Amino acid sequence: MQKILIANRGEIALRIMRTCHKLGIETIAVYSDADQQLPYVHYATKAVRIGEPPVNKSYLNAEKIIEIAKEEKADGIHPGYGFLSENAEFARAVNREGLIFIGPDPETIELMGDKIQSRSAMEKAGIPIVPGSDQVSSLEDACIIAAEIGYPVMLKASGGGGGIGMVKCENEQALVKSFQTVKTRAKAYFGSETIFLEKYIENARHIEIQVFGDEAGNLVHLFERDCSIQRRNQKVIEEAPACSLSADAKTRMYEAALKAGAAVQYKNAGTIEFIVDENEHFYFLEMNTRLQVEHPITEQITGLDLVEWQLLAASGKNLPLQQSDIFAEGHSIEFRLYAEDPITFLPSPGKIEELDWPDLEGVRVDYGYVSQSAVTPFYDPMIAKCIISGDSRKQVIERAIRFFDQLKITGIKTNASLFAHILNEKDYQNGNYSTSYLNTIKM
Repeated sequence: MQKILIANRGEIALRIMRTCHKLGIETIAVYSDADQQLPYVHYATKAVRIGEPPVNKSYLNAEKIIEIAKEEKADGIHPGYGFLSENAEFARAVNREGLIFIGPDPETIELMGDKIQSRSAMEKAGIPIVPGSDQVSSLEDACIIAAEIGYPVMLKASGGGGGIGMVKCENEQALVKSFQTVKTRAKAYFGSETIFLEKYIENARHIEIQVFGDEAGNLVHLFERDCSIQRRNQKVIEEAPACSLSADAKTRMYEAALKAGAAVQYKNAGTIEFIVDENEHFYFLEMNTRLQVEHPITEQITGLDLVEWQLLAASGKNLPLQQSDIFAEGHSIEFRLYAEDPITFLPSPGKIEELDWPDLEGVRVDYGYVSQSAVTPFYDPMIAKCIISGDSRKQVIERAIRFFDQLKITGIKTNASLFAHILNEKDYQNGNYSTSYLNTIKM
């Protein structure tokens, strides 16, 4: 590929461009009126206005994005994550127009994007799944199934992901209250009101395995990431490798992830997500058919460029390494820096007056904004991903404490103080945490 269009914005668009420029590939940025001054727009080989700020008039306008790609004579389109990245119809349209979709096959996206279908596919492949249901059509059925599974349960949108469209129900009263809300939200966000139930696993760890496949059928894993620190079921801190997890449990998950990928003949970058209970029993949660927000920590411990691998796989080339050639060293933790209130987690849009990243050893910042940039209310308010790496987890935590102590960002609220608090907590330092961790700490 000589030229690609990046159908995304902010830090992920800029991150993809850096690899493209390293490889001599020209990049086309698309931007809404709200993003015209952001760094990725100026870094691209060429930038093209796509529309007004609302996503349906800009980054979700698939027809316009493909039209721009063809006009600019791009070879392919990289969707990043979010927006159109897991939209099977978009992937089909890209391919139909003679462009390369830099991601898995549309059929795989479609299958794994439906949580009910993906549960069924993984169960057939012999992968453990969380006890749950198929589609739940009525509140009466939901109550009967929940009673059989046992409370608490998670009520989920079949087409959803990223924490949107899921609610934990402690009892029948909560289920009755949430049922219609989740259906309505599922329809609004994902175009389908199909919902289902899963058993809520208490004190669980959220562990995911990065997998990669190519056209020749080669499939490898790139080890695990622990994504258990979450707010509103959305990740805020991720680390690799996972701490407080046995080598045996990791090996079993690697094998299951490869088995899952092989079952759907997976190509390009993907992630198999598992919920792990206190006894290290793990269950398939979902498969993300795209590059993950947290991919940098995998890059840090393996020394690999996952975007470069994506481009190779999309071009029909074999993966550059076999499983026996892939190693992990050191430790890496990613902190998602958001423009939000650190206590309520509500977005806090506004103009960044000052932004100064500490120049410290082991620090990588994948940023989307700079000083004087405006964080608007139209999109996810993530400012940057602060990736801290080192030889050991202890060293990384020490470096991260210094990083957030020296970070200067003014003009808006951020969750930097939350990270500083977590890093100094003994439970976190000792690796004693689960997906409910943020519900227990006091700021």
